[in-house]
Order: sequence, then structure tokens, then C-alpha cells
Amino acid sequence: MKKEIKKYMQLFDLHCDSIVKYRELGEGFLCKKTQFSLNDAARFERICQAMAIFIPDDIRGEKAFKYFNVHRDYLLGLLEKESDLAELACSGADVARIAGSGRCAVMLAVEGGAVLAGKIENVGCLARCGVQIMTLVWNGENEIGSGHRTHHGLTAFGREVVKRMEEQNMIVDVSHLNDEGFDDVCETAQKPFIASHSNLRSICPHNRNLTEKQFEEIVRRRGLVGINLYEPFLDENGEGTVESILRHVYRMLELGGENVIACGSDFDGADIHPSLDSPVKFAGVAQYLVDHGIGKEQVDKMFFGNALNFFMTKGGITT
Repeated sequence: MKKEIKKYMQLFDLHCDSIVKYRELGEGFLCKKTQFSLNDAARFERICQAMAIFIPDDIRGEKAFKYFNVHRDYLLGLLEKESDLAELACSGADVARIAGSGRCAVMLAVEGGAVLAGKIENVGCLARCGVQIMTLVWNGENEIGSGHRTHHGLTAFGREVVKRMEEQNMIVDVSHLNDEGFDDVCETAQKPFIASHSNLRSICPHNRNLTEKQFEEIVRRRGLVGINLYEPFLDENGEGTVESILRHVYRMLELGGENVIACGSDFDGADIHPSLDSPVKFAGVAQYLVDHGIGKEQVDKMFFGNALNFFMTKGGITT
């Protein structure tokens, strides 16, 4: 008789780039060549993955919007063919229902506001396409603003995008945004926003990470901050392991982040330590945190509860 696999893990991950990799490889959710895969889905009590369509900085204008549509169509095709594994989630209620059925809830996201091709009306197009989260910039500049490699804040168009995203109940994501842009988002945004895949600069001094002041501002606004597994963002020596995650989580808790800490792996978009480079390995960090003094309730919030609560009640995408 086949031994039943015990389901004990959970993961609500706010960011991965796997859909771009899937299309490149011509693969699906059971791909064995990618960091994110559902081959071990039976081990999860519940799982939700936000899948970002990453727009490279060198793809601009209408080409960027077409690039988004091609990858969205590929994702929708996978969801249709592999509906026994995953389903698109467009609300917190969808996440709860789909994850509760033993399948992966997939949220559609975009990384890089160049996707808008400089047209404010494309925010509404993305919303109608099911996009729940948009990371405003990547490393360089686009029509909205600038990434962490520059010091230009949001453009006038960028401020309008933030306002329009809130009107459309699309979540503003400030990961990759530079400090000046972060300040401009704070001046413009009326709703909670998130940093889908960012760590603390005080623990790992990389300007892609959040300052403690920025983290506290997201706490004040009841947003989310997803722990990023990219090694140079976890540890200044480039050895990003579970010990590094513990240091970031511990300090985030000291800064009042119990209801804000989440997961933002950056699967298939980053160099991740072999001990963390799959959903099962990432979810397994929960037990390590508990074993090292983090309360189980706090850990459960980090790995699923905070993100679910945000999309249920705080992010504007209501049930």
C-alpha cells in the first residue's frame, strides 16, 4: 500500500519569475529544471504563488505590453491544461478556496512598470487581465521611476500610476524602487503597499533592501514585506542560508513586523542557496525558526497568514 505523504507545510510566496522560465523551456508546473515546481505539492497543507511576468529593462513601449500578453497567455494555457494542480486566484477568497482544495493558488503579477508602455489606460487593461500586484520598476529607469541603481524618484506619470493602481485595486509593489521613489510612493499612496521581495538593509547592507525606517513605514501602513532568498540580499558575504533568514526575521519582529513579514522567494529570478531553492525547502524554514525561538503563531503568519489576511482585508482586493 502506498504510504500517504504527511501534509504539514504552507507557503504564500509573493514573488517568483518562473512563468518566464516555463515559457522559455516550454515546460509547466511539474518542471524539474526550475526552482519553483509543484512536484512536491502533496507535501503542502496549502500553497499560493504569485507569479510575476518580468519585463526586462531593454524591452520598452508596445513591445513590453506585447511581451506581457504572450507570457500571460502561456500561464493561462498552463492553468487550463494543469487545472488539477493550480488555479488563478483573483482575491483572498480565491486563495483560501483553491489552497483549501489541495491545489496551488496562482496570483498574477508584473515586475516592471515598463509594461504600461507609458499609457495610463494600460493600468486598467492589466487589472482586467487579472494582475493583482505590479512592481513599479526593475533595476533601471522606466516611465514610472527608477530602480535602486539610480536616485531619481517617481515621475509625474509614476504618481498617476500609483493613484490609478489603487483605483483598480491593484497592489503597488516597491521592491527594486530606490529610496527617493519610496518616499514619493509614501506621499502619493492612500492604500497599503508592499515590498514583495526585499530584506532589511541593517542586516544586509545592500541598497536593494529596505531601511529600517522604510520597513517601519510599511508596518504603519499595514502592508507586507516578503523575505527574498537571493543570497547577496540575505547576507553581505553572499552566503544566504536559514541563519540569514533568522537574522532578518528576528530584527523585523523587533521593528513591529509580526503582521507584515511574508515570503518573497524570487524563485527562478535569483541565485538561491541550494538549501533554500525550492518551495519545500523554503517552507521548511518555518520549523527552523520555531526551533530557534520565533513563536509558532508568528511563523505561521509569515508563511501564509499575513499575506492571506492582506488580500482578504487590507489590500483593497476584497472578497
